[in-house]
Amino acid sequence: MNREYHQWWSPSLNRHMELLVFGHAGARALVFPTSKGKFYEWEDRGMPGALHDHLERGWLQMFCVDSVDAESWYNYGIHPNGRAYRHAQYDGYLYNEVLPFTQSKNGNPFLMTLGASFGAYHAMTFGLKHPDKVDRILALSGLYDIRTFTGGYGDSHVYLNNPTQFIAGEHDPHRINQLQHLDIIMATGRDDRLMQSAREFSGLLWSKGIGNALREWDGWSHDWPYWQQMVRHYISGHD
Repeated sequence: MNREYHQWWSPSLNRHMELLVFGHAGARALVFPTSKGKFYEWEDRGMPGALHDHLERGWLQMFCVDSVDAESWYNYGIHPNGRAYRHAQYDGYLYNEVLPFTQSKNGNPFLMTLGASFGAYHAMTFGLKHPDKVDRILALSGLYDIRTFTGGYGDSHVYLNNPTQFIAGEHDPHRINQLQHLDIIMATGRDDRLMQSAREFSGLLWSKGIGNALREWDGWSHDWPYWQQMVRHYISGHD
């Protein structure tokens, strides 16, 4: 299996950022780690192995990015406005730096975002903010209202990076039409404390005419062995 390490100085974040690439061709997947996770987390947890056939056969190429969660939403030492602003800078890094990099490596036009737990928040948020670039969102065991991290505080920076808010506030027919082309898949365990978040967010999307598939798994299902099964099951779309 092709594996590549890359790093560069990010002008968006004013720091070095690292990522790993797995596979050589196929649909591009922007892969996010869990809370405060590193770019090598998915490798350490055996996820490329779970998708070995897709990667070896040129059906999928994974771009596993680093997080700045400890500087953004998990940085409780600063005001929520500053945490949201740091996340906005991270979004700029992904959009202006990582996406062009993926396109330089792979001309396949199909792009998906993929993540588990807090990575699902990232996958959902980036995909919904940029439906002009993203085609599929695969979010596993995720949280979709970031105000859980702000103590309920909200301002423009929080709003623009909180899918529950910016989807509820979206009324532009052109924008909604863009969002309707997305293939959105959420999978969460019925006993997971985040199940209600997924149900509510799925209903919100449907209320805007944005189709999505909510898949409820038995039990808790909030750990890597479950996510390996989920990603194999849904990587190619709805079951």
